[in-house]
Formats: sequence, structure tokens, C-alpha cells
Amino acid sequence: MNVIEAIIMAIVEGLTEFLPISSTGHMIIASAMMGINEEEFTKIFTVNVQFGAILSVVVLYWRRFFQSFEFYLKLFIAFIPSAIFGLLFIDIIDALLENVVVVAVMLLVGGFVLIFIDRLFNNPENELDQVNHKKAFTIGLFQCLAMIPGVSRSAATIIGGMTQKLSRKAAAEFSFFLAVPTMFAASGYKLLKDYKYITIQNIDTLLIGNVVAFIVAMLAIKFFISFLTKYGFKVFGYYRIALGLLLLILFMMGVDLEV
Repeated sequence: MNVIEAIIMAIVEGLTEFLPISSTGHMIIASAMMGINEEEFTKIFTVNVQFGAILSVVVLYWRRFFQSFEFYLKLFIAFIPSAIFGLLFIDIIDALLENVVVVAVMLLVGGFVLIFIDRLFNNPENELDQVNHKKAFTIGLFQCLAMIPGVSRSAATIIGGMTQKLSRKAAAEFSFFLAVPTMFAASGYKLLKDYKYITIQNIDTLLIGNVVAFIVAMLAIKFFISFLTKYGFKVFGYYRIALGLLLLILFMMGVDLEV
């Protein structure tokens, strides 16, 4: 992976991490299209570039993020399910990460869900302070669905929040906050496991990627909250369906999409 490829991957990460369209799925597709998918450094870059995206949440919401112990307890409770499932099924998850067809199918399924989600959960304007421990844990269970590439962690947790009677905006913001411990744990685990693939020759590439992901993610979050409040999820649903169909058509035409 060279610097230009790293910047492209970081832009993809920053744009898609907090949108309900699957950042992992998009980075798998991007790396396959650039022909860098089989490099070990690409695999660790794909996970660890999330550090930049995490930082964007902390910077944008620093007044609300640094608050009471109760707030952190709710995030920890919501984080527990994905931590347990992640450790139990890490090998299966890694195998799924190598399959673009799985991404395509999940993009399709998630797209249809997003088209109808606003009708299913026409919630009152319940805000974050109405998230109790039980609701936090339930949202955390929804987050586990995102271990399947193409599902989207953002979509899963926002939908989980809406099932708990949160408004779209409040559900999206809780999803952003929950991303911090979740992505930090995933990135940290990957870094400890595969640190040997980060060398003096490529560490600058990883740092540049995180800086780009940080900047792009900040812009994406601001856009997403505004857009979601006004228009809901339909546009993202149509996009997911179009992309999923395109990938399946390419696969059936014999185009090599496998990672």
C-alpha cells in the first residue's frame, strides 16, 4: 500500500464509518479494486485507521463525551455483547472479512431494512438521558450484527436505539459514542495481534491515513446528523441496494471480487 492508496482508504473510512452503509464493506471493496487486498498491512490498516474516526467523535462531542460515570457505565454495558461475541467468533469474523459477496448480500438486506425503518419506528423525541442500562444492553446486542461485513455498525446500533424509543438523532448520537470503546477495542486488539506488520517503512502511511480519516469523519458526522434529522434513512437504503446489486452482477459476470 502506498500513500495515495492509504489516503483513498482513509477517505472511504471517514465517509462511511458513521453512515449506515458499512465502512468495513466499503474498505473491503476499495482494497479489492486497488489490488492491495492480500497485503497483510492492508488488513491491519483497515482496522487501525478507525483510530482517526474515533478521535473525531471525541473532538466534536467533547462537552457531552466527558461527563458522568453513569454515562460511561451505559457505554460499557452496551459494549459488553460485542466484546463477548467478538472474542468467541473472531476466526469466523476474519473469514467473512475476506468475502465481498457476503458484503453485497448484507448491503442488499440492510438497504431494504433502512427503506422501511422510519415507518416501523415512528418514535417520539426521546433523548439520550432516557437510555437506561437495559436499553443500553439491547442496543449493544444490535451492534453484534455488525460483525457480519456489510451490515454496518452505525445502522445496527441506530436501529437498536430506535427500537428503544429513541429519536433518530438521539439514536445516531448514542451510536457515535458507542463507537469509541468498540472501535478502540477492535483496533487495539488488531494492533497487538499484528503489530509485526507495522514497520518503519509503513508507519507514516498509517499515521497519514488516521489524520485523513479524522478530518473526513468530522465532516461526515456533521452532514449525517443534519441529513438524518430532515430526511431519514431512505436514501441510504437505496444506495445500499444499488451497490449490493452492482457487486452481485459483477460477481455473476465472472469479475474477481474476492479478497
